[in-house]
Amino acid sequence: MSVVILYGTETGTGELVADSIADALNQHDPSIYDMSEFAVEDLDPADFLVVVCSTYGEGELPTGAVPFAEELDAVDPDLAGLRFAVFGLGDTVYGETYNRGGEIIAEMLTKRGATQVGEHGRHDGSSAVKPTAQAEEWAEGLAELLES
Repeated sequence: MSVVILYGTETGTGELVADSIADALNQHDPSIYDMSEFAVEDLDPADFLVVVCSTYGEGELPTGAVPFAEELDAVDPDLAGLRFAVFGLGDTVYGETYNRGGEIIAEMLTKRGATQVGEHGRHDGSSAVKPTAQAEEWAEGLAELLES
């Protein structure tokens, strides 16, 4: 099974996190794509999808994730059989909108029949933990799930 990692970012942290996740999942031959450059019709149920998404503004998708989300709405594909996991980036100082970007993408995928597996990873920008370190640890748990 191949792993496809999509990242949506505003400042570039999402891309760094995607690279860390790919390192942790290297036994699954991961491919990394910017959401703004990935076509919805390329989603394949034979792959395992990992979504890395930051939150921007008042709980909105980052600029890098908007084209993918708009295409999901426009195409409205049947994603039955697609399994995915999400690692979100946010900051708890924003309360209700903390990590909302990843939640939005997860909702959009499940609405179309995809199944979210594993723990929804959530990095808090207010913490002392580096997002890449937390993502790598999260992905190691995901690797165990993929191998079982």
